[in-house]
Amino acid sequence: MLPLALSIGDPSGIGPEIILQAWLERNRFGLPRFYVLGDPGLLAARARRLGLDVPLSEADPEAAPAVFSERLPVSPLQNRLADNPGHPETVNAAGVIEAISRAVDDTMQMRAAAVVTAPIAKKPLYDAGFRFPGHTEYLGHLAEEITGRAAIPVMMLAGPELRTVPVTVHEALAGVPATLTQSLVEETARIAARDLMERFGISAPRLAIAGLNPHAGEGGAMGTEDRDVIAPAIHALQAEGINAFGPLPADTMFHARARQGYDAALCMYHDQALIPVKTIAFDETVNVTLGLPFIRTSPDHGTAFDIAGKGIARADSMIAAIRLARELADNAGGAR
Repeated sequence: MLPLALSIGDPSGIGPEIILQAWLERNRFGLPRFYVLGDPGLLAARARRLGLDVPLSEADPEAAPAVFSERLPVSPLQNRLADNPGHPETVNAAGVIEAISRAVDDTMQMRAAAVVTAPIAKKPLYDAGFRFPGHTEYLGHLAEEITGRAAIPVMMLAGPELRTVPVTVHEALAGVPATLTQSLVEETARIAARDLMERFGISAPRLAIAGLNPHAGEGGAMGTEDRDVIAPAIHALQAEGINAFGPLPADTMFHARARQGYDAALCMYHDQALIPVKTIAFDETVNVTLGLPFIRTSPDHGTAFDIAGKGIARADSMIAAIRLARELADNAGGAR
């Protein structure tokens, strides 16, 4: 069984310590084998700083499974990382990007089963010349670079009781109506349905489609997007055999009884999707990127610079991301 490839994330954030904690909790939670693409010196220093007894072993992906039970396997980066918790530095950008790209390459070359990414901060990367809006877009670029085919990455937040998919993601609220198109709703839903079948093992996924406006537009009285954009997309999806329904008023979609009626909720903008899932299960929710030729999961939180290096960060979401990555890798290729 191939190990999982974990990218270290921004070393000034909590990424290194939640990876260290996850390895310490490997037996308690029955975690699958993984290795870290990172700087062994930084990880060792962070472990000492936090008083964590984590022996390390430099190992390539092939050797990682054999040492995992006794030592945390680390595949060293060519770019060293500065160890300055709480203070993001542009000098770390090269190593952060290298860790992501190598994790993807290892997975695409069948040296790893899936990619699990620790959180990154965008500004230090932008300051170093990084030209992608964020993690997800860069992963899509890497997929296209490797395969020669365009990839459309789609964000899913997956918790134990709710999965949500934002149709528009990092878009200012004022710009959402102009960004939201029938084709975008359709393409997002197709990708979500396909990955729910192929990776989550759901043979006939049910997609609840949220409206954009209050009361799903109230028949056009509170905005026309629900009537003119979302409803036609749903009809087109249904004609293709996808079990999509709506548009539904977002304020009644997420209570416990409503959640029993669907496998994922497609939401029209960032906070419409993220607020309910994080409210229900903040520590157990996982960010999953759909639409890629490899599996990628990540904790649902950010770098948390304010608590980095203080020993108070919780590894729950990282542990959940590791477990889900293994589950999706095992499911890939067939629905049950």
